[in-house]
Amino acid sequence: MFSADTLQKFAREVAKYPAEQKQSAVMACLAHAQEEKGWLPPEAIEAVADYLGMPPIAAYEVASFYNMYDLKPVGKYKITVCTNLPCALSGGYHAGEYLQQKLGVGYGETTADGKFTLKEGECMGACGDAPVFIVNNRSMCSHMHPEQIDKLLEECK
Repeated sequence: MFSADTLQKFAREVAKYPAEQKQSAVMACLAHAQEEKGWLPPEAIEAVADYLGMPPIAAYEVASFYNMYDLKPVGKYKITVCTNLPCALSGGYHAGEYLQQKLGVGYGETTADGKFTLKEGECMGACGDAPVFIVNNRSMCSHMHPEQIDKLLEECK
């Protein structure tokens, strides 16, 4: 199901924990699985659970709880907008509306060309930089006002 490279990453994550607690690597292994597959189809979640010796439902509970995991296909660029109260009060609400208008999709939707998926996210730990976006679970973008949003979208083209 997974490439040798991804299985090697799994092994490195598992090695961080005592043998009897290898399920502690579930979050990291799910992230590596998602990197390879682009999202987490049910069979990938089950394969991670099997690798870690845990019930598939336990791995699914983790994958469905955290918004960094995608349980359905997403666009090439997944933009997560912080809509928690500090960001919302500091322009996050308007930044999200602007982004929705620019992309022509709502939260939880993907553009017709498959390029962008827009998601809402909770606190990203950068309230002083609000409004904040995270692109593809990796790149944090701060002070996302219309001109910065336009620049981000242009860079993604």
